[in-house]
Amino acid sequence: MADVAPASNFDLVIFDCDGVLVDSEVISCQTHADVLSLCGYPITTEQVFARFLGRSLKQAKLEVEAELGRSLPDDFNPKLQDRLFRAFEQDLAAIDGIMEALDTIDVPVCVASSGSHQRMRVSLGATRLYDRLAPHIFSSSQVENGKPAPDLFLFAAAQMKARPAACVVVEDSTAGIRGGVAAGMTVLGFHGGSHCRPGHADDLRAAGATLVFDDMRQLPAILSRLAEKKPAIAGFSAP
Repeated sequence: MADVAPASNFDLVIFDCDGVLVDSEVISCQTHADVLSLCGYPITTEQVFARFLGRSLKQAKLEVEAELGRSLPDDFNPKLQDRLFRAFEQDLAAIDGIMEALDTIDVPVCVASSGSHQRMRVSLGATRLYDRLAPHIFSSSQVENGKPAPDLFLFAAAQMKARPAACVVVEDSTAGIRGGVAAGMTVLGFHGGSHCRPGHADDLRAAGATLVFDDMRQLPAILSRLAEKKPAIAGFSAP
């Protein structure tokens, strides 16, 4: 890839994990649907995708239990985790082009995911991304409200000592887009994962994405173009 100008008006790029760093959403939605159905809540992969993409397992579980009028079985979480982790270890791949993008981006990066730390340790570990991104990996379990609330993105920015207005979020879900917008950040919608259906880019735009893209190799150039257009943030000047 050709060199690109530095994204000097940004302090931090915040990546979602599933569907942005790792191509996991098809595996996740299928596994989630299978285990919910086994536990007495019949649901399809498509329905899981439409309702729960980008949201935490805790939020999804609470919603399902409210509809059922009862708790899911005690072994729901471990059963789902066991199936999911085995599938990740067998079939998971990194998003095409993410290594090249990370090699080229010249500002700090971190991860802010609705998934648990254990889940990210498995998924990022299976794709050789964990050691590259740790310890700057943050989970919705560390904040009160998950996406689409802004809490996780604001927490990640605070941990990385970055101003929200100087952060870029890369997300594949409408919940994540809305959370990034609510945090006052520049939000990019990625629709290059294998789970993305026709019209997904339009959904991301409608949720508030500044722009959308489907090839992760495009990201460094996108950041540079945005930085050229973005006024210097108060208290910050480009070198």
